[in-house]
Amino acid sequence: MQELEEFIVVSGKIETATMEVSTTQKFIGRGSHKGKGLAVLTSGGDSQGMNAAVRSVVRMGIYLGCKVYFIREGYQGMVDGGDNIEEANWSSVSSIIHRGGTVIGSARCTDFMKREGRVKAAYNLVTRGITNLVVIGGDGSLTGANLFREEWAGLLDELLENNKITKDQREKYKFLHIAGMVGSIDNDFCGTDMTIGTDSALHRIIGAIDAIVSTAYSHQRTFIMEVMGRQCGYLALVAALAGEADQVFIPEDPVPNNWVEKLCKRLQQERKSGQRLNIIIVAEGAIDREGKPITAELVRKVVVDNLQQDTRITVLGHVQRGGSPSAFDRILGCRMGAEAVMALMEASPDTEPCVVSLDGNQAVRLPLMECVRRTKAVAQAMADKNWDLAVQLRGRSFARNLETYKMLTRLKPPKEAFDASGKPSEGLTLAVMHVGAPACGMNAAVRSFVRNCIYRGDTVLGIHDGIEGFISGNIVKMDWSDVTGWVAQGGAFLGTKRTLCGDKKGEIAARIKQFNIQGLLIIGGFEAYQAGLEIYEGRAQFPEFCIPLVTIPSTISNNVPGTDFSLGSDTALNEITEICDRIRQSAQGTKRRVFVIETMGGYCGYLATLAGLAGGADAAYIYEEKFSIKDLQQDVYHMASKMTGGIQRGLILRNEKANDNYNTDFIYRLYAEEGKGLFTARMNVLGHMQQGGSPTPFDRNMGTKMAAKCLKWLVETIKKGPANTPDSACLLGVVKRQYKFTPLEDLKAQTNLAQRIPKQQWWMKLRPLLRILAKHESTYEEEGMYMTVEQGELDPEHVI
Repeated sequence: MQELEEFIVVSGKIETATMEVSTTQKFIGRGSHKGKGLAVLTSGGDSQGMNAAVRSVVRMGIYLGCKVYFIREGYQGMVDGGDNIEEANWSSVSSIIHRGGTVIGSARCTDFMKREGRVKAAYNLVTRGITNLVVIGGDGSLTGANLFREEWAGLLDELLENNKITKDQREKYKFLHIAGMVGSIDNDFCGTDMTIGTDSALHRIIGAIDAIVSTAYSHQRTFIMEVMGRQCGYLALVAALAGEADQVFIPEDPVPNNWVEKLCKRLQQERKSGQRLNIIIVAEGAIDREGKPITAELVRKVVVDNLQQDTRITVLGHVQRGGSPSAFDRILGCRMGAEAVMALMEASPDTEPCVVSLDGNQAVRLPLMECVRRTKAVAQAMADKNWDLAVQLRGRSFARNLETYKMLTRLKPPKEAFDASGKPSEGLTLAVMHVGAPACGMNAAVRSFVRNCIYRGDTVLGIHDGIEGFISGNIVKMDWSDVTGWVAQGGAFLGTKRTLCGDKKGEIAARIKQFNIQGLLIIGGFEAYQAGLEIYEGRAQFPEFCIPLVTIPSTISNNVPGTDFSLGSDTALNEITEICDRIRQSAQGTKRRVFVIETMGGYCGYLATLAGLAGGADAAYIYEEKFSIKDLQQDVYHMASKMTGGIQRGLILRNEKANDNYNTDFIYRLYAEEGKGLFTARMNVLGHMQQGGSPTPFDRNMGTKMAAKCLKWLVETIKKGPANTPDSACLLGVVKRQYKFTPLEDLKAQTNLAQRIPKQQWWMKLRPLLRILAKHESTYEEEGMYMTVEQGELDPEHVI
């Protein structure tokens, strides 16, 4: 046995996973499966990101030597055949990664439900030599694919008996291999943390909530929003968590029988406390404890009849399915598409159909029908009114979202925060501050920390303007209402600066003693990690520093050691992706054009690489992967060959510190000069636009959860006694499938301090996939790509 590394890609969430595979594992290299027939179809409801998956299937299939086909209009196209089954080439999927929906169409098909329809479908596949099928759809579509595979031998026998196919065809195409991907905005499929389209739908919902908040605030209104999800409350729950909703109605956790009284009491208390608006979110499948539907109109009637508040309903409907896919869904589609193709190429006659799933931030292959069975078990638990089981079956991520939401919407501390006389009990005094550049998600983390502290009965101090504010004593007590509305805001309301402790440690120690600070949370980028390390290393000189200290990495650059990705990097990635879409669109209707775009990140090429994959870039130049003038020339010639092959626009990304000499202007001029007669070139430096904008649902959610975990860790560490050990000063990061507290002292060995980047960066393993999907002529036989089926647990430790 030997250890091999696998590509793991999930939007800004990608990592290297290690697994054991046999030394006889079949090597997958360029053209190694020449002549195999492979088809891709999308079925059921459409979702954003499907086109990225289709593009990846086609290009990875072609790269491996397969003959790839589109099946248009889903199973109906497979049954009807003819022009609905069309051979795809490289340019067939150009300029589709940014488009919503599915370019190859989707349709409900009653014909495929009947055996005679499946016989026709089998004939249409066999006559084209297709024995490998990638199905992108929901549980119904995947169940249909599994039935088709189980009947395959019988279907061929029937075709042979009716002289529709020959004996040679019957023998040559006797096995059908299936690989599935779940495309659904509802996120209602068990076995995967996220389905393709869910993140984009959350973007639509959160965007609508943010827009409604302003008008609701102006008129002191209550807005009720109905969101999709069928019988799954995931969209509603996460939207409520990320949008600071006052109440959410979901099918998995029905409200108690006295929900009318509780809702009215909550809304009254909030208005008395000075809140001018209220947001209530209703999932379309919401029910009460008796199983009766709770609709948006019912909730509106309750609010109007009991409180006489100005109340409006907004039904988002299919807006949630529309629009351009988020960066997360694009990369999820790219990764899953490539994984599905490789699963098919490795399949043997005994290999059962798999579905490519997301576990934490790892891509895994799971038994298709086992996942379908678990999905149906949720519906059965809800039908049996076993609500706890229904929440459990949705997965740990769903349960944690629900727990966090309930905690953050409490208006008063729990009873145990008071002593016997009814007076508030003595709690801890904890502080929070930022160090480094601002990043979206910082405010969400502070809000969560403040409200969780108050809920426990603790005092929380906000340190303004980072280390400088700490030194000057710019420290204030924070109350529940102080952080209202913070989740949706970018930047850092507490203020942040890059200043480190330096020779001012004594003044900081004096402030810790003055304010009786018992624990400290630092939220920020590489400077936050350095500041935490300075305080930890100063403990021998300053006893006041012997308090628990924890850092939440928050920077768009994603260059902090000890975590696979940082708070704010997802928002920055989406900003870059959206800007690249607009820049490329600006050339619509013009002659062939190449855009050279510079991204931020310091010496870390994370943003350039991930945005390159999400934007369908032709190349991404970064500091970590050295390149020469020869490499640049080859890329220019490669671009010229694609332009002559029908491609109209090219995209080149460059990290700001990729190379001192080959700067963005140099690369732009190189492409402009060498492309004369074939294409023109333009240059854009994105600058601080990458730091702005509203936080994505992912960053809002992650900031909220990480802050809650940090508070729990601080409290537990304080209880242990004096903080004088390395494990009392930690960084909370996301490592593979779980949150992990790593001592700052241990991270020093993992850090390249000169370039301010980790020595090992998991996303570098994504680089070959980026080049493969961009049709570079260079091959990757030296590195190779080994993949294997990982059965794994169906209810793993979830990250998000």
